[in-house]
Amino acid sequence: MTTDAEAHDEPTIFVLYGATGDLAKRMVIPAFYTLALQGLMPEQWLLVGNGRGDVAHEDFRQHVHDVLTEFGTKPEGADWEQFSKRLLFAGGGFDSDDPGSLLDVLEQAKATLMDDRSADGDGESDRDGESNVRLIHYFAVPPTAFIDLTKAIGKHQLTDGSRVIYEKPFGESAAGFRELDKVVHTVLDESQVFRIDHFVGKEAVQQLHALRFANGMFSGIWNREHVRAVQIDVPEDLDIADRAAFYDATGALRDMIVTHLFQVAAEIAMEPPVDLSAEGLQDARETVIAAFRPLDPAETVFGQFEGYLDVEGIDADSTTDTFVAARMWVDTDRWRDVPFLLRTGKQLAKSAERVSMLLRVPQDGPYVEESNDNVLSFTLSGSGAIILTVGLKKPGVGLEFGDATVKLKLDDVEGVEGAEPLAPYVRLIHDVIVGDRSLFTRSDGLASAWAAVAKVMEHPPTIETYPIGSWGPPSADVLAEPDGWLVSRK
Repeated sequence: MTTDAEAHDEPTIFVLYGATGDLAKRMVIPAFYTLALQGLMPEQWLLVGNGRGDVAHEDFRQHVHDVLTEFGTKPEGADWEQFSKRLLFAGGGFDSDDPGSLLDVLEQAKATLMDDRSADGDGESDRDGESNVRLIHYFAVPPTAFIDLTKAIGKHQLTDGSRVIYEKPFGESAAGFRELDKVVHTVLDESQVFRIDHFVGKEAVQQLHALRFANGMFSGIWNREHVRAVQIDVPEDLDIADRAAFYDATGALRDMIVTHLFQVAAEIAMEPPVDLSAEGLQDARETVIAAFRPLDPAETVFGQFEGYLDVEGIDADSTTDTFVAARMWVDTDRWRDVPFLLRTGKQLAKSAERVSMLLRVPQDGPYVEESNDNVLSFTLSGSGAIILTVGLKKPGVGLEFGDATVKLKLDDVEGVEGAEPLAPYVRLIHDVIVGDRSLFTRSDGLASAWAAVAKVMEHPPTIETYPIGSWGPPSADVLAEPDGWLVSRK
């Protein structure tokens, strides 16, 4: 793996495909600006946006300025001036038959970087020096474009030493995944492939490792003997109007379950890794995903919010799921017979990102009749938090019991008061720069994830409508009985 120091010393050109699209403006471009502001970019770098339009470099810089004004850190002063100089645009699209202007812009960009390196006394500006420039391709485009783009970077010899970031979902079905995976491995080595899932890049998700493996109070109860159910609940009050076409072709199962929620479930359910290397973490994560029992259509609920068919860009007869709830089983000795309850959806009562572990009640002792459920919850938004619910005696005479809740913010760590966590895209793009694949899914893990939803995709449950601002179809509540969805209680 490239070290941080080596990565920062390596001239790098980022090629952002879909540079004027919704994902780029909301997530990717702001992440690049944050990386630059925090000194986490290579010493010499350029960002080349790519798209179908014929956009001048200055016009692209103005577009980026507008994007950052709306979605990122306000661009101003010397920071913006230095950043904007590194932005270029290559129009005319890019495919195997017609590369548009990308190859010409890349030649110019390589020459610029090597001239800068020579001026700094770090290298020569001759053509042989261009081989020292690393390309990092970012596919911020719909998944349907992945195959053609992958073939194109191979056809135009842009893969040597490069790294390629694929957005999710990686494929649209088990068969589509296999086709894409075959093309990818025809063009690239697996070590060059970075399949991004921003949930895994969340600070709070990464804290799960430390909480579980570095603290005996948690590691000792992390099994079926102490945990009777796990809820992974990510409801959203957001609509889909700003990306209707993408969402109607994807749906909640592909957009959230097979990606984000499965990854979080793997973080919870995996066995202790052999070590904290990229290979060790990936092995532990992918091994437990292979143990996910395929979702049963009888234990899965699909919903669609009322008015979805009236949204501009949505087919009038669309059966796309905007809500999914499922009961999943993990067939390992540690978790056998413990239900993992997954829920996500759009236009729900509120947004939350919560993992809850419901602990078993004592089976003997003087307070068996009075004992309540203990719940250990993890909030995944921001820096995250631990929420612990326990049963305690109410103050006063007698032995009347009630629930008490304590919340510990995970940024309340000695010596780091006020520290802000890196945004997920910032963290993950930096990991690509330094070549750290710890938080990226391998193809075998994705093959297992698609296998786990294959039955539901082949025989989907009937779509049930639900009111905007509700908690989804009532039948989803049945899956979580007898406890109900804990997030819905608050």
